[in-house]
Amino acid sequence: MGSYTGFDMVPRLSEGLLDKHNWEKFLKFTRERYQDDDQVEMKPNYIAFKFDSNLLLPFEGHKFLRFGTMIPNEDSGKLRNYIDTVSRVATVWFGSRAYCWDEGSGLPGHYGWDDVQRSIRSYESFDSPNTPTTTAQLVLGTDPISELNLPLYEIQPVSGKGQGLVARFNIAKGQLIISEKPLLTTLNITNTTTMEKQLAIKLRKLPKDAQRQFLSLHNNFPGKQPFSNIVRTNALPCGPGSTTGGIYPTISRINHSCLPNAHNSWDSALGHENIYAVRFIKAGEEITIPYDHGGPSDERRRHLKDAFGFDCDCSICSSQPDKLQRSDERRHQMKLLDAAIGDGFRVMYSPKDCLKDCQALVQILEEEFEGSQDPHLARLYYDVFQISIVHSDQARARAFAERSYKARAAAEGENNLETVRIQRLMEDPTRHDSFGLSLKWRSLKNQVPRGLDSDEFEKWLWRQGK
Repeated sequence: MGSYTGFDMVPRLSEGLLDKHNWEKFLKFTRERYQDDDQVEMKPNYIAFKFDSNLLLPFEGHKFLRFGTMIPNEDSGKLRNYIDTVSRVATVWFGSRAYCWDEGSGLPGHYGWDDVQRSIRSYESFDSPNTPTTTAQLVLGTDPISELNLPLYEIQPVSGKGQGLVARFNIAKGQLIISEKPLLTTLNITNTTTMEKQLAIKLRKLPKDAQRQFLSLHNNFPGKQPFSNIVRTNALPCGPGSTTGGIYPTISRINHSCLPNAHNSWDSALGHENIYAVRFIKAGEEITIPYDHGGPSDERRRHLKDAFGFDCDCSICSSQPDKLQRSDERRHQMKLLDAAIGDGFRVMYSPKDCLKDCQALVQILEEEFEGSQDPHLARLYYDVFQISIVHSDQARARAFAERSYKARAAAEGENNLETVRIQRLMEDPTRHDSFGLSLKWRSLKNQVPRGLDSDEFEKWLWRQGK
């Protein structure tokens, strides 16, 4: 057999300029050290040591966890020499962060191998760049605002909208803006008289401060039955498709946009509504979420007027006619593609056509939502995962599950129950109930090709040229 040895980066590197600079210097030295060694190869995204598939040094240092593997008892010394040399160089550049370990000497690695393998899989494609929110984050990769737990927003008057939430600081994509417990929840009751009576009973049970918070919320339907109309104006469903709505002291003040910069999601474990930034939000910018259900602008505006009592004048709905027409065309195409992708017959008998539709929809989402498409991509990539796993393609299913996981984690958080479920499917695609309905594209989860550049990987992933 043998023993495992190597080094881990503890704590892992940030995306700050200082860590990036040191990692680039470390890679430069390594490349020069092994430039004439035919056992060391420069791949598009990493340096590969051919002795073992785990011995990779990614160009994106923030992804790196471990350089190490098992050294067999019959090793001639060359494999250990590679590991020892690279470990010593890492210690020069990163000091004690380069944690050297050797299980044969009773010193285990810091990270579990599942986490290491997950990090290695991420090397195959480059991450989209994040916009730093502070100088400290740009240089050091740390965010003092988050560390001090300062509120990222303040409630302010917003022209034409009453009150709204406005960013106090720059907010990074994927950052939790607010997590809030509802003042009260209520079922969606069509009889408003019944709802008014039930709400009156619930309100009397609330503390005086909570009653005042509820009554201070905006009401777009003044007149009789004020309680139910406040709910109609401000309630958010407690999860997708839920018939229960929640009313919140702060989150209910977040206004709508058809091109939102934030996303709301229900945390059923905590009983909280969470708001995450889905793109970079500048200090002073209003924080917005979508109230609509998609579709072209005339459908959205009609729904918003009927359901919430206002005329939408967001950046899309108030744009120039030619721009609005292009947006409407994209939104119409999104609905058509979404319906086609969800056709079970096509998934089973024309899966390659479904893949083409999914890839086309990815491009349309990127064009329409201008960087805030993660909530939509999370669902779409899960659809592609299902297409792949129905036909037993574990390799691509795993890759698409990982993309769905990343998009959902950015929009709803890593601890969201659906995010956790997707992560489990990413680790073992065969958990899905549809696995093996067809053997058309059968593959194992570890049969993802390595060393492809980004274009080559995308062609493999979407089965282009097959």
